[in-house]
Amino acid sequence: MPAKQEPAADNDPPRHRVDRIWSALRERVRHGLQVRAWRLRLFGLLAVQAGVAASIAWFVGYQFLGNPVPVLAPTTAVGIVAASMGTRLRRTVELLVGVILGLAVGDALMSMFGIGPWQTGVVVVLAIIVAVLIKGGGSLLTQAGGTAVLIATLEPPVRELSVPRFVDSAVGGLIGLAVGLLLVPIHPQRTVQRLAEPVLDPTIDALRNLAAALRRRDLGGAEQSLNGLRGLGSRTTALDEGLGAAQEVVRLAPLRWRQRRSLAKYTRAVHHLERSLYGCRAIARRLTKALRDDEPIPDEFVAAIELLATSVQTLRRTSTPERADPREAQGQILTAVELVGKAQGKPAPDPTRPHTHRLGYSGAIAAGEFHTAAHDLLMASGMGADEAGELVRQALDRAGSE
Repeated sequence: MPAKQEPAADNDPPRHRVDRIWSALRERVRHGLQVRAWRLRLFGLLAVQAGVAASIAWFVGYQFLGNPVPVLAPTTAVGIVAASMGTRLRRTVELLVGVILGLAVGDALMSMFGIGPWQTGVVVVLAIIVAVLIKGGGSLLTQAGGTAVLIATLEPPVRELSVPRFVDSAVGGLIGLAVGLLLVPIHPQRTVQRLAEPVLDPTIDALRNLAAALRRRDLGGAEQSLNGLRGLGSRTTALDEGLGAAQEVVRLAPLRWRQRRSLAKYTRAVHHLERSLYGCRAIARRLTKALRDDEPIPDEFVAAIELLATSVQTLRRTSTPERADPREAQGQILTAVELVGKAQGKPAPDPTRPHTHRLGYSGAIAAGEFHTAAHDLLMASGMGADEAGELVRQALDRAGSE
């Protein structure tokens, strides 16, 4: 009778434990460097925009607005540049109007009533009331109230200025907008690609982890993959906002007008890709339920999920202009559809005989969700809806005839 084996961790020599710890530490450092490099690539242009806007705003405030210490103009310019990164133009304008409104109300009331606790409260109330009356959104209300507080407590009115401070701030904000749209606009497609990375990479990992969990029939691993897909909602929202901001840049920035067509094509692809991600989450939910109910999950279905993850990675790689051929990804998607068709079972040759099912209730629903996700991925690769639907049907027919 073989001797009982002890857990591997108990028999590991100290050197192996040190190697494992060192390997994990290196992986964490590598991941941290990758995240910081991604943030630098995404927000690096923001530093250039903010520096240019602050310099121009200071010069204009000092030379043309008669302000010996131009603080508000460059401050507002930098704030507008920072707020406009990945944000729709309307929200940015709301922030600017809120700053100007808070300054105007604060200066007007502080010069009459002075500085104090009740004056601060009154200024904030009136600034927000004015913002409500002009039908401002949440950004305008918040900025108007916050700026009024700063003006009432930190920056009392300066009467010898030739130009009111809200004009100084308005000029700085407009300079910030001009720098972001005219002088140093973002690269729309590159920015959206970088916003897509935090969505696509976790999706690919979650699908591969799901396939591994299904192969082991590991319910905990499948639930972890499902939670990973569910946690992408905020990142998808940021991606949508980035798409909206990029579309406004190519519409308003002359330097980016020639990118309108390519961005429109890329935007359609991203929208279809997002829809396929919702389908992937539905697949993970139904297959997790299938594991919980002890339903059969054929190996072909597991292989199809792995191939689906590979196709998403291939689509991401081919989204750059120099690698714009989507045929490899399309072939992977259709092969995955065939595998799911085989996992579903063959139709009976005699219509009076029942279909040979290999999937349970939840597995059959997951197969339908897979077909929909594959259809969306094909459309993300550049296909039309009719062509993608016909190719999915043909793949299923081939699976049923084998």
